Amino acid sequence: MKKPRFRFDDFTYNWEQRKLGEVIDLHSGKDYKHLKEGNIPVYGTGGYMLSVNEALSYDENAVGIGRKGTIDSPYILKAPFWTVDTLFYAVPGKNYDLEFVFDIFQIINWKQKDESTGVPSLSKTTINEVQILCPKFDEQEKIGTYFSIFDHLITLQQRKYETAKELKKTMLQKLFPRNGSKNPEIRFDGFTDNWEQRKLGEIGTLKNGMNFAKDAMGHGHPFVNLQDIFGKNVINIDDLGLAEASDNQLKEYSLNLGDVLFVRSSVKLEGVGEAALVPKTLENTTYSGFIIRFRDEYGLDNNFKRYVFSIGNVREQIMTQATNSANKNINQTVLANLVIRFPCYEEQEKIGTYFSALDCLITLQQRKVDELKKMKATMLKNMFI
Repeated sequence: MKKPRFRFDDFTYNWEQRKLGEVIDLHSGKDYKHLKEGNIPVYGTGGYMLSVNEALSYDENAVGIGRKGTIDSPYILKAPFWTVDTLFYAVPGKNYDLEFVFDIFQIINWKQKDESTGVPSLSKTTINEVQILCPKFDEQEKIGTYFSIFDHLITLQQRKYETAKELKKTMLQKLFPRNGSKNPEIRFDGFTDNWEQRKLGEIGTLKNGMNFAKDAMGHGHPFVNLQDIFGKNVINIDDLGLAEASDNQLKEYSLNLGDVLFVRSSVKLEGVGEAALVPKTLENTTYSGFIIRFRDEYGLDNNFKRYVFSIGNVREQIMTQATNSANKNINQTVLANLVIRFPCYEEQEKIGTYFSALDCLITLQQRKVDELKKMKATMLKNMFI
């Protein structure tokens, strides 16, 4: 087939086969360390790095593609620019549209063309020999413009997502007290009383999870593992693993609405002590020995508990007391002595509701980004051969 599935009106001819080297002039990047500071951007495989006073290309826009390392994330380079020696830059030849060439680079499976046995690598020869199909310039322009608009929409949506995340980060600092403060910087109307300070061990109980033998995994009853906590503040109860447990163990290691599960052991320091709320009472469900359960006996608002353990001074207390072996670890004593501050229940509710709504907004914005990227991938598949 030499015609794409979807085309703009008035285009009916077959696309012509080319080698990529016939479409682009491929150039190698160079070391920049001898250059002085300036306003010319330097790019690597991961994007912008810094700015210098000279350019490799002053007037020709190009497509950057990794020579070594990240080889499957091409992006457009607007002149003037400098590229490091791990990044090629491909300048479209005469009668080839930059945006269209960029789209071509996106549909090629560069990982399949990796020439190394270690760090992923591409050579000029490999890139230049890639077989592609091209339409005439006017159709290239239409296709390139179409996907350029698509990329702009994705960028705008990504910006909304990042803005929502940044708002949450800022408000976690302002709606919870900072180190040494009795009250937060911002409060909801009608609340003036000082926040109460307590140790976690004074307001609830702590219990390590259950250690499972290998042959007990993959069947039996639902159980919560570390991956159900990392990067979350509420357990996703619809995607739990399975593990065998006796009736006594199901009772001893039970999970009730409002329980908070802490990561007891993590390879990375930033993972230790991460916490997630159990959103409902889970019948016949246990949790891993790498987890510590906190069962609230004071009556904190559940949504409030989703966020209070992620604020800066709480995380700092946990990480500074983590022990170092093969993994980073905490124990019940660390959590029992963990100092938290909280207001009256009504203010807890307002704070919890606010951040819960903000999380919903962040999830929605991320879903829109994912949907746009999926749509773009579908259209790339259907508008190219």
